[in-house]
Amino acid sequence: MQGNLKIGFIGGGNMASALIGGLAGKLTAGANIHVVDPNADALQKLQSTFGVTTSPQIDAALAQCEVIVLSVKPQQMKDVVQQLRPHVSKQLVLSIAAGIRAVDLSRWLGGHAAIVRTMPNTPALIGKGITGMVAMDGVSDAQRNAADAIMRAVGATVWLDNESLIDPVTAVSGSGPAYVFYFIEAMQQAAQEMGLTAEQGNQLAIETFVGAAQLAANSTDPVSVLRERVTSKGGTTYAALTSMDGSGVKDAIVKALKAAAARGKELGEEFGKD
Repeated sequence: MQGNLKIGFIGGGNMASALIGGLAGKLTAGANIHVVDPNADALQKLQSTFGVTTSPQIDAALAQCEVIVLSVKPQQMKDVVQQLRPHVSKQLVLSIAAGIRAVDLSRWLGGHAAIVRTMPNTPALIGKGITGMVAMDGVSDAQRNAADAIMRAVGATVWLDNESLIDPVTAVSGSGPAYVFYFIEAMQQAAQEMGLTAEQGNQLAIETFVGAAQLAANSTDPVSVLRERVTSKGGTTYAALTSMDGSGVKDAIVKALKAAAARGKELGEEFGKD
């Protein structure tokens, strides 16, 4: 199924482009990928770069696809899916939109049950993403494997047993890159306030994150142990972490992620209304 897998993309934005770049010529030929997007420039770029076929609007070519990837903004999803409905029969429908529940997609598609809902993140743009995934009961083993292969084209995958867990995934990894950038910004600001140049602060902060994350990824020890190893009591790291604890930084981060998850659930209820 995967060697000549025919895949349709509705939406040709950054995440779709990243997926297409990871798929074309690897999982399937570029000519087997059909992209629908009203942006003519985006379509031209995808066609010239990857050899995909394109259309400015939903068309009958999607009926020939084995997988249809929904890559549009959540607020556009209902209208797009209702336009797609006449072209869907047995295909796997794979959604990468935040907040849109599979049950609502199924309803808008007339009860279609072969749906996989996913939550990727922006490091997928460089092939370093991670995607939370959950399948409806109507998804076959072959379709599940195809969905996994598609999302693995841009990084790792984590399968969930319950769709309700997509909201926590959104909070942790979907929104997570923004938290990392936020912390890097703070480190850069502190570096400059202490006399380092902007360029020096930028390099020091970013390379520290890259190195620490790689160390955590390669280590068999919990991150708490890794933290303890660089925290000598009474030392500089101890002073910094004690200050953070006194300011409630960890509690604030946990609270923030719970707020993100709650907002994800709210979006599902909001966008899922008929």
